[in-house]
Formats: sequence, C-alpha cells, structure tokens
Amino acid sequence: MKVHEYQAKEILAHYGVAIPRGRLVTRPEEARAAASDLGGRVVVKAQVHAGGRGKAGGVKLAVDAEEAFRAAKQILGMKLVSKQTGPEGRIVHKVLVEEALEIARELYLGVVLDRTVGLPVMMASKFGGMEIEEVAAEHPEAILKEHFDPCQGLQAYQARKLGFALELSGETLKKFVKFVTALARAYNESDATLAEINPLLITGGGEVLALDAKMNFDDNAIARHPEIAAMRDLDEEDPLEVEASKFDLNYIKLDGNIGCMVNGAGLAMATMDIIKHHGGAPANFLDVGGGASQEQVENAFRILLSDPGVKAVLINIFGGIVRCDMIAAGVVAAAKSLKVKVPIVVRLQGTNVEEGRRILAESGLKLQPADTMADAAAAVVAAAR
Repeated sequence: MKVHEYQAKEILAHYGVAIPRGRLVTRPEEARAAASDLGGRVVVKAQVHAGGRGKAGGVKLAVDAEEAFRAAKQILGMKLVSKQTGPEGRIVHKVLVEEALEIARELYLGVVLDRTVGLPVMMASKFGGMEIEEVAAEHPEAILKEHFDPCQGLQAYQARKLGFALELSGETLKKFVKFVTALARAYNESDATLAEINPLLITGGGEVLALDAKMNFDDNAIARHPEIAAMRDLDEEDPLEVEASKFDLNYIKLDGNIGCMVNGAGLAMATMDIIKHHGGAPANFLDVGGGASQEQVENAFRILLSDPGVKAVLINIFGGIVRCDMIAAGVVAAAKSLKVKVPIVVRLQGTNVEEGRRILAESGLKLQPADTMADAAAAVVAAAR
C-alpha cells in the first residue's frame, strides 16, 4: 500500500522525523490562505502516488500568497504524467503547500529490506534529488549502506558513520543522527517496505529536514495499522486492482493484450515469461491463489475480462489444493454470464484434471485446450493476433 507525501510526513513526524511546516489543500483559495500563514514564500506540490512530479509540472515555487493561489489553480485538476505514472497519468485532487526553506545541501536517505541478507538497510548518498536507480547506475560508489537488526534498530554509531561519510559535523551531525534513527524506527514499527527521503534537506542554518517523503507498506501487515490503512486513496489505484482486492485476488494490470489467470505466483510469473517468449504481451498478473473458491474464480475471470485491451485469455491452472474441476466450473459460469467473445486457451493439470476437462468440453463454449505451457502460450499468442 502506498500513501501520499503529506501522509508519509505525518507518519514520520510521529516518530520524531523533522519535516517542514505545511498544509494540505484542495482549492486554490485554501492555498492562498495557507501560504499567507506560512510566511508567503512556499512550494506548492501535487499529491499523487508517483515520483517525477517536478519535471511533470506538479511542483512550483511561489514567492507570495497570490502566486501560491495561481500555482494551486494550475496544478489542481491537471493530468500529471511522469515516468512513474505511465502515459495515462494521474489527476491531481490535492496539493501540499509547504514553507520554502533555504537549501544548503540535498542528500538522499532511504530504508528498504535487503533480501540478500534478510535485514533492513539504511542507504544514504550525497546525490539527493536524483532517483536512487540513476545513482546506482552512474555512481554506485556513492551509495552508503548500513544494515541493522530490526529488533535492535539502527544504532547511533551507524548513523554517525553515515553522517561522517556525508561530511556532516557539529550540531548538524547530531541532528542527522536523531533523524536517521527516527526514520529507521518509523520503518520498523509501521511495517513499511520502503521509507525514502529524497531529498533530505540541510538548511543554511544546519537544520535537517525531510523535504520529500515516500512510504510504502506491507499489505499483509496493514491490519495491524488501522490508522495507516485509513490513509488508502482508491483514486490513486487502478479500478480493476481495487475491485480484485475485494475478493483477495492478486491482480496487477499490465500493458499487453493477453489476459492471464493462474494459481500461484511462481506459475503466474512463468506464464507471463513464456507468453513473452512466444512474442506476446500479458495484459495482467492474476494469481487466484492456491485455495481459491469457485466464487473467487468467477470474479477473477470477470475482472480480467473487464479490461478492454484483452484480446485473448490464457487459463493456466495446476491443481494442488485448488481442484481443476472447481476452476473449470468457475470459468464456465463466468464465461456464460459475461457472454465472452474473445478466444480462451485453457491448460489444466493436477487434481481432478479429467473432470475439469470434461466440464470445459461439455460447456458449449469455444475453449481451446492445451497440454503444455509452451502449447498454451503459442496458441494464445496466435489467437490474440
């Protein structure tokens, strides 16, 4: 689950991370009032679940309240398009009006899980304001890392080590140590999968503040944090993905034209790979899970076909806990109710496979059976063309 910048800053501030003064607004008139209260000179920032907002025209400096009004009027309602939004973009419904601060240095700070060692890692860099992927590609030596035990948290000596490497000293170093340890605590205690400050601001007076903030959270742990779950913004999510979440389905919309319904994340990834290998492009990742019910299968099929870009469908099921006959019954029920017109290729293997194939064969639907994944992929790619 993702949250907006202003929400991430609210969470971080709760743990003692220093943030600039700001106010969320939804109307240009509110931006004028907010700017006046914040001293006049402010930054007006679009609130969408995507980076690259500045390059896309979603971040503007205003020197006074009237300019803040004009900036908010321009940004609110705009379709913001960046690398992270894709060509479809995001409509801006709210902006953060934040005090403009004197910038002496911009650094990078972020926490993620390093799966190679099974520990969270605090990353820091002198290249603030750049995407960390660009820094890794162009200046890998500039990324500083400190792994830490989530039970003990990031230790002060580790934070000082990062601070020294970033050439901080005196009171600024002390504030940096406090900032970094608070960020690590926020990451751990909120069950975050990402906590990123980019840029981390060092002011002319030596203050250390989160100029921007991004946080993502583990969906499997969100039930422990109802206050964070309440921050979910459905307007920022794909409608089909929102619908799928209602039925505990793992669905992610992609750009291709071949709909995929598979059980098990590993098999789903392999299915998408073999479709690409045969020259096709998957329209989605859809894992109905190892113990899906017939109702879930019906809803999964309905959601998959709700994508107008789907020109053919591949159903690839290995019956272990979930039975092939139950999957077949769900597919037939959904296909008949939806009056499916696109080609459907079906590969079933495993528990009750013969009964599943019988249900499909006697359904009266035009379903193309396949025995192997390679046969299924070749058939569905040809059908989509």
